[in-house]
Amino acid sequence: MQRPHERELRDLLLKLRTEHRELDAEIVALELSARPDQLQVKRLKKRKLTLKDQITAVEDRLTPDIIA
Repeated sequence: MQRPHERELRDLLLKLRTEHRELDAEIVALELSARPDQLQVKRLKKRKLTLKDQITAVEDRLTPDIIA
């Protein structure tokens, strides 16, 4: 059974991963358009990197520290 805090982190992780995938699809669609808005693409990529950092931080909180 998961602790309530762990469940909240897993829910957040799912939300972040979903948003990350949606941004990826949006970036690809913009880049394939006839005249992509480079500023918008740049902003989306920056947001995607921020999400990746947040995903990594949540994953680190969920993974127990193992002392080697």
